[in-house]
Amino acid sequence: MRIAIHGRDAQQKSTQFIESVIDYLGKQEVEIIATDKFLSNVKSTAIKRLGIKSFNHDVNLKNVDFFLSVGGDGTLLESVTYVGKSGVPILGINTGRLGFLATISRDGVRAAIDNLLEGNFQTDERTLLHLDADPALFSGMPFALNDLTIMKKDSSSMITVHVFVDGELLNSYWADGIVVATPTGSTGYSLSCGGPLVYPQSESLVITAVSPHNLATRPIVISENSEISFQIEGRSKKFLVSLDSRHETVDGNVKLAVRKEKFKIKLVLLPGYTYFKTLRQKLNWGLDIRN
Repeated sequence: MRIAIHGRDAQQKSTQFIESVIDYLGKQEVEIIATDKFLSNVKSTAIKRLGIKSFNHDVNLKNVDFFLSVGGDGTLLESVTYVGKSGVPILGINTGRLGFLATISRDGVRAAIDNLLEGNFQTDERTLLHLDADPALFSGMPFALNDLTIMKKDSSSMITVHVFVDGELLNSYWADGIVVATPTGSTGYSLSCGGPLVYPQSESLVITAVSPHNLATRPIVISENSEISFQIEGRSKKFLVSLDSRHETVDGNVKLAVRKEKFKIKLVLLPGYTYFKTLRQKLNWGLDIRN
């Protein structure tokens, strides 16, 4: 079996944990490769002893069985850029804080690896967004698992984002910005802006304004088969466009449209995992004694 690893946390406590994971994989005779960023951040004797080789975004992962993301949800989103359309299932090991996507705890990692090796798992396919931009953005990786955001950049003044759904004007949002989220991303930035939680298999997208000036503005859920396009205006001539944790600066002349990506990302689901259980745990539902 061949497993790829990505992580970016170089704290001493996490480094020791990562070394224990690598040691355990080595004892199971698993061939390990790691991202160049992982190897540059993590200094481990286990990495040298096992002769782990590095790879970057240009490498085809067709011969890899699983991809381990070691960190928080941000690390898993970064892992998606390495996996791309290869179809390699991603398992998120949580060394961060919340962990909606990276759900495996430090204590549960050995059992998780055993389940992988024994084939005792399922995969959950998640929709991604694809950004069409003129000029092109994001260096050949114009996709996102969580969300697309368009935000103000150089001024405290709000911006106006004209949003069109399949060519028809939805609304002109006077706000700090706009978020288009997948069901996976509905638990992220969109949620903090007042957006709804959306079940992962709902085949929908959520459009949420960031700090809108009009208090009647509310999030809207639309079909994932729709194309959403944008026109941006503001006192500042520069705006910030983000795909998950990556961002680029654009001006008002840029042409932007987002749609469902042609491929999906596979997340590993181990025995005992359910989406609703994760929501209860991560959002502390049920802690109120009245529940």
